[in-house]
Amino acid sequence: MMARLRALGAEGKRRIVQVLAAVLYNANVGGFLKGEIYRGNSKKFCVPGLNCYSCPGAIASCPLGALQASLNSFPSAVPLYMLGILLVFGALLGRAICAFLCPFGLIQELLHKIPSRKLKKNAWTRRLTVIKYVVLVVMVIALPLYFLMVNGVVTPAFCKWLCPAGTLEGGVPLMITNESLRSQIGWLFSWKALVTVAVVVASVFIFRPFCRFICPLGAIYSLFNRVALFGVRVDKKKCTHCGACARVCKMDVRIVNDRECLRCGECVSRCPTGAISCKFMQKGGTNHEKTARTHAGAGASVLHGAGDGTQPGGGGGGSL
Repeated sequence: MMARLRALGAEGKRRIVQVLAAVLYNANVGGFLKGEIYRGNSKKFCVPGLNCYSCPGAIASCPLGALQASLNSFPSAVPLYMLGILLVFGALLGRAICAFLCPFGLIQELLHKIPSRKLKKNAWTRRLTVIKYVVLVVMVIALPLYFLMVNGVVTPAFCKWLCPAGTLEGGVPLMITNESLRSQIGWLFSWKALVTVAVVVASVFIFRPFCRFICPLGAIYSLFNRVALFGVRVDKKKCTHCGACARVCKMDVRIVNDRECLRCGECVSRCPTGAISCKFMQKGGTNHEKTARTHAGAGASVLHGAGDGTQPGGGGGGSL
């Protein structure tokens, strides 16, 4: 068994972690059968990734939903608990949470494996990544606070009007198994179903479109990428600035560990000089790194000085 695990590549090992995280987050299997939401004590805590509170299997809360709900005490009390939770998650893992611990990210990746023509990343897709920061400010913070001032209670705008994960993981399973909820379907569910279908279809042609362009949780974690404890690191002495890491990356990265980097580790095995490694690995490096160093040889001298930046990825622009 251990030999098989060692034989798996970085993507295979990451996929195992993704599946285990999704199963753990939604361990309340009975909820899917009964069409009921679990409301036990564990719901007081948040999982790191995007997993809807209303999912029948969810045993904990979603950090975005909890953050919006915590604004009900503002301004008399700052939601320090939720800010602290996000700070801990971000400082430990950054956007590695998106790559390893987000069930909706896993769903998008599996949809992307459906054979079809894939959209190549380009200057426009990089520009569109800014949208998720707008969504964070407007839908997660500004609108909930606006409704708090007007109505005296927060309206979780992102969860209520936009989040496709909530519809796919929570709304659809509940509608299938709970007849009383089906009779209450209105325009809001229809709108969110339309948003969800759009994201699902886009995922077939675009790698993780929700994560790249919309997800405010990814926007929060991206702010910690350069300082997070776990992730990837670059040995500047070995780096030749060839841009291979950015070209192979399916996200809109310009350099390793920028705000769009999911820290999935795929670039580790693709670096021709073994300059990239995982922060939590031993100094000796992984087998992928050793193999890369072995095969670099004369190629490294040809690549030396080819980039135009100060970190790997200066010549990025690969396809999805």
